[in-house]
Amino acid sequence: MKTIHKPFEEKQSIELAIGTFIISTLLFIPYILSNGNAMVLVIAWPFALVGIIVNTIMFFHLMEKFIHLPQQRKDIGMKILILLSNIPIIFFYYLIVMKS
Repeated sequence: MKTIHKPFEEKQSIELAIGTFIISTLLFIPYILSNGNAMVLVIAWPFALVGIIVNTIMFFHLMEKFIHLPQQRKDIGMKILILLSNIPIIFFYYLIVMKS
């Protein structure tokens, strides 16, 4: 009997990663253009907190799938890497905000 490899169909993690990247960039640009207006940070910090929580939940969800679905680890691993790719970008934004 031949095993049929079905790709991991979960798409919300990629949408979440792209969505948080776009929203964080859209919040970062007005902060830079306004020369460090604190009002932008008042709007951005609640988003950052919610983004951290939601991305953490998604990360643990993907890790659980990674453990329990060994035949689909390559697909799930790529989704985990895409989700984690936001960390250096957001850290870069954070460094710029703290320096200004």
